[in-house]
Parts: sequence; C-alpha cells; structure tokens
Amino acid sequence: MLQLNLPEYNFRIKKLDDKFLIFDSQRKRYVSLTPEEWVRQHFIRFLIEEKGYPAAYLAVEKQLNMNGMKKRCDAILYNEHALPILIIELKAPTVPITQATFDQVAVYNAKLKVDFFMISNGIEHYCCKVDTLNSQYKFFPELPEYSKLIY
Repeated sequence: MLQLNLPEYNFRIKKLDDKFLIFDSQRKRYVSLTPEEWVRQHFIRFLIEEKGYPAAYLAVEKQLNMNGMKKRCDAILYNEHALPILIIELKAPTVPITQATFDQVAVYNAKLKVDFFMISNGIEHYCCKVDTLNSQYKFFPELPEYSKLIY
C-alpha cells in the first residue's frame, strides 16, 4: 500500500484466497483492503489516537436514506447526545480532492446538518466549519483535536 501523510500503525491483515483483508476495529470485522480502506483505517486511528476523538462516537460506513436513495458516509462523528457533528469523507491516495468531493459531502449534509466536514485522501487533509449563513467553508489550518472541535 502507498505511504500516507499520516502516522504508521500496525493493523491486522490477512489474505483470503487472492484478496487481502484488514481488521476494522470500529466495525469489529475484517473488510476488503482497498486503497480507500487503507486511508480510512489510518485516518480513523489518527483521529482516535493522536487527536483524542472518542472511538465510541465514530460511526464508519454510515448509511443514509436520501429521497429514497441509499447513500453512505465514510464516517460520522456524533456528540454526547448522539447528534451528528462531523462528516468524514475519505478517498484513495490517488484520487485528488476537488470541489466535487466537497459537493459530495454537502449532499450528505443536506440530511445530517452538521457543523464540520473532514476530507482526506491520506496525503491531503482538510477540515472546515460549515458557514450556512454565507454558503461557505471556514478552513482550519490543521486537523483539530477533538476538544477544539466541540468547544
């Protein structure tokens, strides 16, 4: 797998037939090890271990029903009242982060109405506060610690 702009972590990886699987500690099961999943596993561990995000408040691969269509967020962070506060969108390292990526998250946000977005391809990372009043994003200079995000 590609080297990411995130700390290196040890993961439980196994091979089944011709396919590699990685253990997802959030979902408590092995999942297919794709380039996007490699980013997801690193990014979620980074948020939990380095930035103090509570693992219990993170939901991975959360399904949303939007106008009869099923959409899936890579991850959602909830607060202590079980209300969503952050949408996390992750891409493979070879996928550039573009306006279309932010637009994809904005579609999810039409349903969730969160205050924050985080987007990463494992190389570039963005976190922004949603300014719905002015229809714009206020970007953080770096990925914030959990304590700074919620206060």
